[in-house]
Amino acid sequence: MWFVFALLSAVFAALTSILAKVGIDDVNSNLATAIRTVVVVAMAWGMVFITNAQGGLTQIPRKSWVFLILSGLATGGSWLCYYRAVQLGEVSKVAPIDKLSVVFTVIMAVIFLHEELTVKTVIGCLLIAAGTLIMVL
Repeated sequence: MWFVFALLSAVFAALTSILAKVGIDDVNSNLATAIRTVVVVAMAWGMVFITNAQGGLTQIPRKSWVFLILSGLATGGSWLCYYRAVQLGEVSKVAPIDKLSVVFTVIMAVIFLHEELTVKTVIGCLLIAAGTLIMVL
């Protein structure tokens, strides 16, 4: 089931890029990001209430709060940079560079989470990096 959600995530991410490029014409990229963020917040809280998960709010450990907040700050930074890049460049070049996040994620997962680095993963990361270079050069 995780694969279905991951695939849907990729489809929605692709739509995000296309819709952002069309919607950001003559709009400050920071303002556009803020508008997008309000919509995301409304959707996320809507899902919390639809699934009746709001009761768990008081049970979140302090460590989780810290890392969820840090993750939110990283997401905000990513979105602000992404929207500015989309506004200034071609989506077909910005999106592949943005997807280098896969390579950075693998590297950080090995360093910080002590996940195993396999030959298959290294080859995949090298192919992603090579593909990115081919697409943007």
